[in-house]
Amino acid sequence: MLYRPVITSLLLALFFSLTGCSQAPDSPAFTVSDSQPAYDQSTFAQYINDTRTWLAANRAFITHNKTLELNSNSPFERLPASNTTAKKGILLVHGLGDSPYSFVDIAPVLAQQGFLVRTILLPGHGSKPADLIRIHREDWQAAVAHHAQLLASEVDELWLGGFSTGANLITSWALQQKPDTVKGMLLFSPGYKPNSSLVALSPALSYFKDWADIDQTSNYVRYDSLAVNGAGEYYKTSKAVRHDLEHNPVPFPVLITISENDSVIDAQNVLDLFESQFTHPQSQLVWYGSPPDTEDTRVSVLDSFIPELNISNFSHMNALFAPANPYYGENGSYRMCDNGQTLQADEKCPKAENIWYSAWGYREKGKIHARLTWNPYFTELEKSIKTITQ
Repeated sequence: MLYRPVITSLLLALFFSLTGCSQAPDSPAFTVSDSQPAYDQSTFAQYINDTRTWLAANRAFITHNKTLELNSNSPFERLPASNTTAKKGILLVHGLGDSPYSFVDIAPVLAQQGFLVRTILLPGHGSKPADLIRIHREDWQAAVAHHAQLLASEVDELWLGGFSTGANLITSWALQQKPDTVKGMLLFSPGYKPNSSLVALSPALSYFKDWADIDQTSNYVRYDSLAVNGAGEYYKTSKAVRHDLEHNPVPFPVLITISENDSVIDAQNVLDLFESQFTHPQSQLVWYGSPPDTEDTRVSVLDSFIPELNISNFSHMNALFAPANPYYGENGSYRMCDNGQTLQADEKCPKAENIWYSAWGYREKGKIHARLTWNPYFTELEKSIKTITQ
């Protein structure tokens, strides 16, 4: 049939026009590693050691402080604050392009509440953006399954936590287990449905194009460049988790946080799924934004317009980080100026004094917006986590 190639060509042209430059620079960050680190070690300590050794040899370092970068991108473990043997453990899984640093503020909160906390590094991450070109979601699924099972063998209660793509992976794994395997989940901006329908094209487009976005920045805790294949594998996790949720209600307690203005995922879809499929009466959804149209009493609303802090709305990522975070916090060392504004605004952003903060892509006349990277309601989030887990 002749119409299929024609339609495909039109879609490709549209996608290429929207993603801009696709010619990768000649640098280590855009050269695929010869291998990927193993994730199926028999102990978590060995997994950490092996992963750090691999990253030290393969990461395309951004700064002169290699130790800082290794610490920020490596998997880690936090022991419970009490000296007693941990009875409950939680596995935390980051999102697409991110790293275990996503949980640097959440992990101590959970450890203080008595959890043995572990984070993993998903294959293709932590090293260089090019390593997402050849990765498959099956690699991510296998890593999650191995470490969830390993942690479950060491504690009485298994909990799971995930951000964005990581939330997709742990939700699907949990729903495929026997009842009572998982005690509960913490989900931050779960990527159940992408906000853009174009993402659905990425699995096919990855055969023709390596890069959806190329951006060489100084952010050492996540990738700012995105391989088309990475987007495609994320999309597969979103499609799979929606299927799993449609056929399997979530019977255990879950905490979900979501921003009304999330530019990455469909916030309304998350709310709809929460109302229909997250059936435990103690589950909670924290909605950052204006009150949504819902009668579910388990939904709480926190206003995301906070003018006294120059916050216009909340982003996909900011719920995870405390205001005191030294990198992403209110007075942190990194300002995320790649925020979907005009080129002039992006150029002024790094040194602008009266800066505002928002989700990606938000614009307002007369204001320069950087990405909001910290949660002004982090103390409230701690309380919500404690309510769910205890």
